[in-house]
Amino acid sequence: MPDSEYRDIRKLDLFSQMADAHFTALMRGAYVQNFPAQIELITEGEPSDFLHIVLSGSVDLFSAWNGRDTSMATVRPISTFILAATIKDAPYLMSARTLEKSRIALIPSQDVRAIFDADSNFARAIVTELAQCYRSVIKSQKDLKLRTSLERLANYLLRQQKRAGGRAVFELDFEKRRLASVLGTTPENLSRAFKGLQPYGVTVTGSRITIGNQGDLERFAKPNPLIDDFSM
Repeated sequence: MPDSEYRDIRKLDLFSQMADAHFTALMRGAYVQNFPAQIELITEGEPSDFLHIVLSGSVDLFSAWNGRDTSMATVRPISTFILAATIKDAPYLMSARTLEKSRIALIPSQDVRAIFDADSNFARAIVTELAQCYRSVIKSQKDLKLRTSLERLANYLLRQQKRAGGRAVFELDFEKRRLASVLGTTPENLSRAFKGLQPYGVTVTGSRITIGNQGDLERFAKPNPLIDDFSM
């Protein structure tokens, strides 16, 4: 593994406070691999053999049942997935595929569990990250159960706008069919929802979004940090 990627992983909150010897031992069995777009990295139900770290690119976490599938989350650099399965030595509850050319570090799960037992700072960091993941799941459930599809879309666009630096014009970060899956709706309903936001100043041209009236959209969406702020 190149020194630059080694240092990038070391800076992650999950690894930053652990002992040097333990981090070196953890990285000894790790390796980095490049994957093209649309490659399935893990499959739900399979044993969790590795902890994955996205170094570049992006990864779609998704699930399938009875001929249907849905996107659960997008993982971007530099972050891990799926930590809970690694710690519990349990099967993956989601599958993962690359959305674009991606560089992924793989750390053997048995090594992660061994260092978890040996390094209290690492164990504390894992508990903190799992707690953050749990809180994110609760927020996603609140978004899905308390809001209409129109309200979910409005708040998604406000979050996306914030990630784009607050500009009035920005691009969706993935195709509309996948966005519909993330929002828990169908492509047809998503198209109707975009039209439903036109009175609040939202216009759509392909993947480009323009928010013409920030105040109107925010008054309709009623963004709430207890639902929309995934950093807390």
